[in-house]
Amino acid sequence: MTIKGIIFDLDGTLLYTLEDLKNSVNYALNCCDLKQITLEQTRNFVGNGIGKLIERAIGIHQEKYLECLEIFKKHYAKNSNSTTKPYPLVLENLKRLKEKNIKLAILSNKIDSEVKKLSKLYFEGIFDISQGETDEFNKKPDPKSSEYIINQFNLTKDEVVFIGDSEVDIQTAKNASIKCLSVLWGYKDKDFLIKNGANITFDNFKNLTDYILKNCL
Repeated sequence: MTIKGIIFDLDGTLLYTLEDLKNSVNYALNCCDLKQITLEQTRNFVGNGIGKLIERAIGIHQEKYLECLEIFKKHYAKNSNSTTKPYPLVLENLKRLKEKNIKLAILSNKIDSEVKKLSKLYFEGIFDISQGETDEFNKKPDPKSSEYIINQFNLTKDEVVFIGDSEVDIQTAKNASIKCLSVLWGYKDKDFLIKNGANITFDNFKNLTDYILKNCL
């Protein structure tokens, strides 16, 4: 295949965000008099949007869902980049891809405003599209947002790959009928990803970029 466009997941793929997510969840839980969660629990709870994150964090106390969700949103909006940072080798290799005129997009289940804010903060001028959760599209693994991005790229599905760190990303790519490349530095381990359909995995961003550049124009 000839790779002309890439859709990247954000959390766990481009940015390490677990600490900030955990801190905002725990702030909301504390405000609602609920037990706080660990970093490992946060790792297991992410991937399906903040609604599912809060639902999983509050456990049996679903009557406090809306209150906890609203508190989380307000806190995270002010604290989404306190400890968040790009993974090693990400920035320099994104620039390598950009220099080859490969079209680049972010597609995340994170709130759209936060996706755009973090993309601008850490990746100014790199991504052609930065898309998060909105009322217009269902969250991943629904394929409509991926298909929208592919159309915006003006490319065929054979020319676009999806890159992510989770089973949600694998399923998203499958649903959109595009190839998925899975990364191992994120929130899910290799065995889990392979059990969930991962075919090609990478242990650092340079190796990933080298693979892509061998398969682009």
